[in-house]
Amino acid sequence: MASSEPRREAYPALLSYGFRPFFLFGSIWAALAIILWLPMLAGRLETSSLLSPVDWHAHELLFGYLAAVVTGFLLTAIPNWTGRLPVRGAPLAGLVALWLAGRIAIWFSADLGWVAAMVLDSAFLLAVAVSALIEIVVGRNWRNLLVLVPVTALFAANVFFHVEARFFGFTETSRNLAIAAGLVLIMVIGGRIIPSFTRNWLVRENPGRLPVPFNRFDGAVIVVSTIALLGWTIGPEAWVSGALLVVAAILNAVRLSRWAGWRTVSEPLLLILHIAYVFVPAGLLISGLTALDSAFMPSVAGIHIFGIGAIGAMTLAVMARATFGHTGRELHAGAGTVMVFCAIVLAAPLRFAAALMPESTWLLHASATLWVLAFAGFVLCYAGALTRERVAKRLPGRAPV
Repeated sequence: MASSEPRREAYPALLSYGFRPFFLFGSIWAALAIILWLPMLAGRLETSSLLSPVDWHAHELLFGYLAAVVTGFLLTAIPNWTGRLPVRGAPLAGLVALWLAGRIAIWFSADLGWVAAMVLDSAFLLAVAVSALIEIVVGRNWRNLLVLVPVTALFAANVFFHVEARFFGFTETSRNLAIAAGLVLIMVIGGRIIPSFTRNWLVRENPGRLPVPFNRFDGAVIVVSTIALLGWTIGPEAWVSGALLVVAAILNAVRLSRWAGWRTVSEPLLLILHIAYVFVPAGLLISGLTALDSAFMPSVAGIHIFGIGAIGAMTLAVMARATFGHTGRELHAGAGTVMVFCAIVLAAPLRFAAALMPESTWLLHASATLWVLAFAGFVLCYAGALTRERVAKRLPGRAPV
């Protein structure tokens, strides 16, 4: 029987699976966007963008970096869910080109006009959502249709970001909606893989207490948290939103405690998943208390706990693990990967401190430097694996997680 698998030489390894180009280019952009943003913020670098430096910064990390990583994850996970071949070769190159076009359109939006920039920028997430929907429907994998809800929310937030910036002069609602979409994905997907991966490793390496599997409590936590985040998106300073966020923070902290994360300290590739999830209840609590009392601390403090801590650390953790697993390499963090994880985890509290002490600009620059080191480090450590053929057999050494 003729195989439907394309000839191996028909496309480079970089285009053989969705995680490869999007993890690589997304990480490069995450580092480069901060390198560009600091001089933009200081007025030493001018762009042809209609967005202010702060809005450009938020947009490119949420709809540039985060969108790329989410796409890489989905294009890799969906074939496992449906049993169908992955998007690869020319179609994958087309999606990468759309993503790159969005970055260029935002940078030159003053020359293109806001409508053209919005269309070019938003086309990528729309194409991703449609592609994922087709694969899930054709593969009859109905239960994973829910994953498309936060992806669709991310697309809607991107469109609204342009509208808000054009007509209202601020982007708070669309920014919060994008952050909420990212957090819901972390709670849904992270809430399944973290206890599962932890259980597999503990059974083999450290017998004893095991994580509690996903159950109705987890589902209830996700529902309450989603409602709280929607309230925060619509009314970030309303007391109802604040109260719901605090409740969601407590529930997520309890949820995290059920996963026995403290028993994984000898395996950084697992431990970072638990540490990254800590920033979810932390951000919910800080944002909730800020909503209840605006004098508590500036709202940007909670936003960066979400953005750097929860989203930044979790995406790096998932990218590292997925790259190891899908390229046939040993699932174990080396010294370079540990340094990447340490840099991103330290960047979050430093940015939090910078929000509380804006006069201490060194805190902002220290956090930005650590962010850049984390993503530049990821590129240096993983570019080879992402651009080369899959290893036929796992490398000798420790057993994989």
